[in-house]
Amino acid sequence: MASSSQKGIVITIPVLVLSVSAAAIFLFFLLSSLSSSPCTCPPSIPDSTFTTTAAVVTGGTVVEEVVDRRISVSRDDIEWVKDQIRANGLHMQDNVLRKGINPRTRAQQLEDLNNFKGISHYEGSEANNHTALPCPGELLVEEHHSNYGEPWAGGRDVFEFLAESSLLTANSHVLEIGCGTLRVGLHFIRYLKPEHFHCLERDELSLMAAFRYELPSQGLLHKRPLIVRGEDMDFAKFGSDVMYDLIYASAVFLHMPDKLVWVGLERLVSRLKPYDGRIFVSHNIKFCLRLGGDECTKRLGSLGIEYLGKHTHDSLLFNHYEIWFEFRRSKA
Repeated sequence: MASSSQKGIVITIPVLVLSVSAAAIFLFFLLSSLSSSPCTCPPSIPDSTFTTTAAVVTGGTVVEEVVDRRISVSRDDIEWVKDQIRANGLHMQDNVLRKGINPRTRAQQLEDLNNFKGISHYEGSEANNHTALPCPGELLVEEHHSNYGEPWAGGRDVFEFLAESSLLTANSHVLEIGCGTLRVGLHFIRYLKPEHFHCLERDELSLMAAFRYELPSQGLLHKRPLIVRGEDMDFAKFGSDVMYDLIYASAVFLHMPDKLVWVGLERLVSRLKPYDGRIFVSHNIKFCLRLGGDECTKRLGSLGIEYLGKHTHDSLLFNHYEIWFEFRRSKA
């Protein structure tokens, strides 16, 4: 019987090399096409969330807890509030006095407060025994909220921009030059640790509004901000041991002589953290530009200050943007 011969497939080395090369090339183009495919994820507003770890004692054991310190709203936040408005079928109505116990305009409220009209109140010897911190009627009806030429809500916009641009944490130290009635400052005071917000303000009415209405009504007295009445850029009362992470002036340098602005910068630069600390000035920097471009740079350089650029930020609630100029301390 004839024996059957076995047949096999013989692959030569050159053919094997070519096959492996072809497979590698195919895999390369496949991965490239996948990596270059556009993302189908919807665009999102940055959460601007700063997380810090806090030590919490639980049953005698120290446990690290992550604390969410978000500053600005997210896209999800905005969509949520829009959904609430839609779900409730809400539409903006004419802003007229509504029916209630005693609907009043601000002017009428002030008149009523001054005359105790329609207000339950103590009389005689009891009149001064039940109000721990009596507040003037003008402040109670918030007339000072109209002193800025734009909505009070804009203060939150400024806080969010400055806090995020400076990478602030609750442990940071902030100095505002001219904090007024705390339209911006309230948000910093609430965010920062006690005693970490400082302010120099010259206007007495603004300071009264801050101390007698804004801080108490917002529940922020325990934060103990250091707010000092003063002018001429005198920062002596703030001590010399604090190094600031942020120093800012919102529409303040516009009303000062250029010479005084430079005096202030010279006094403040040693109080700003080198490199990481920031100075922000709003609207314009004519105090510097009036010297001429080169002279402006030289003058800043002589103080150890570096100009970093111009920024704009938008309001969350109304059609408005502000311009800010950023500086840092460039020498240790």
